[in-house]
Amino acid sequence: QVQLVECGGGLVQAGGSLRLSCAASGSIFSIMGWYRQAPGKQRELVASITSGGSTNYADSVKGRFTISRDSAKNTVNLQMNSLKPEDTAVYYCNAHWGIFSNSWGQGTQVTVSS
Repeated sequence: QVQLVECGGGLVQAGGSLRLSCAASGSIFSIMGWYRQAPGKQRELVASITSGGSTNYADSVKGRFTISRDSAKNTVNLQMNSLKPEDTAVYYCNAHWGIFSNSWGQGTQVTVSS
């Protein structure tokens, strides 16, 4: 059974930093990433990373967020710096496995105060 467990959300002032971590288990994962969903908005991709280490970022977070993974431990991290109030959202870990399967974590709240 595939499981994704996130941690690291919280409340931070604008300009601050947070680090999100996600531990995945139950399969071998190809692409892992982070999405976010703000109230009243659609869930959007924040950043993703392949098993080979190739990364992809939303334009809104480029230069501020860094995604990394430890494939041996099946963990993916998101270092978020220079946080802005518009980064406030529930952040979800996502992992692709098998041919067409993917799973989601339970979500962790990130709140950035101005």
